[in-house]
Amino acid sequence: MIVIGSGPAGLTAAVYAARANLAPLVLAGGLYGGQLMLTTDVENYPGFPEGIMGPDLMVRFREQAERFGARVENVDATSVDFTTSPLVVRTDDAEHRAKTVIVATGASARWLDIPGETRLRGRGVSTCATCDGAFFRDKHIVVVGGGDSAMEEALFLTRFGRRVTVMHRRGSLRSSKIMADRAQAHEKIDFMWHTVVEEVLGDTHMKGLRVRNVMDDSTFVFDADALFVAIGHTPNTGIFKGQLDLDEAAYITSSDGTATNVDGVFVAGDVNDVRYKQAVTAAAGGCRAAMDAEKYLEALEFAVAGSRQ
Repeated sequence: MIVIGSGPAGLTAAVYAARANLAPLVLAGGLYGGQLMLTTDVENYPGFPEGIMGPDLMVRFREQAERFGARVENVDATSVDFTTSPLVVRTDDAEHRAKTVIVATGASARWLDIPGETRLRGRGVSTCATCDGAFFRDKHIVVVGGGDSAMEEALFLTRFGRRVTVMHRRGSLRSSKIMADRAQAHEKIDFMWHTVVEEVLGDTHMKGLRVRNVMDDSTFVFDADALFVAIGHTPNTGIFKGQLDLDEAAYITSSDGTATNVDGVFVAGDVNDVRYKQAVTAAAGGCRAAMDAEKYLEALEFAVAGSRQ
């Protein structure tokens, strides 16, 4: 088995596959661990009542997979050929073949790419209200975006923040009417239209934002304690175009949550999940994919053995 990706989905798949003696090779990428490597405190993963740092959690995932015999290589898969048997996965320096492949390459949150954003990630800047909202109780929170995901984030954050300001570069929302109506009716949410964030301010933690009004090009400092960027995610599926069925947003499609359109290729985690995008649901997806891949291999071996009789 080859597992492509090393976030919660990929490494959980590797744990289950290794314990089933499937000899998994994990192509972890240049930086293993997925988006949790960019997260500080993780308080909603079961088993850690005091919370755990995102990178520390992923180290434990990797150690557990390697303990059972998974081989983890910090290299990127650069291309695949799923039209052959065995299946082919290539890196810059090697070509690997396997009877089954689990794709767990995840999805990358879209960022604003502005000064201060990278430096203050996990220190006031986030893309996940479910993950980090509770850290900002009674604080002033800004949400950037105008779609359904931004409205969902804003509404969720009202449980914690004393005030939530939605900043949108346009003069109207792109979200569905029902989500827009809910957000605009909420007493804790206000809106700043025709506004973009140009810089995140602060040294060790976010202290405010430098914003610009796109109508008159004026800039000013906006006091706030947290910034949640909600402008969507991009699934990491570039190397699978033309090999696997993708939906209109380039997520890998699956009829049952793990199987793809190619026999022997399974999917797990955020590269298929357009709704939840949580570490615990990704890990569950990795478990399911590994178990389904094991059943696939058992059926394959049974069929081969039968043909020899």
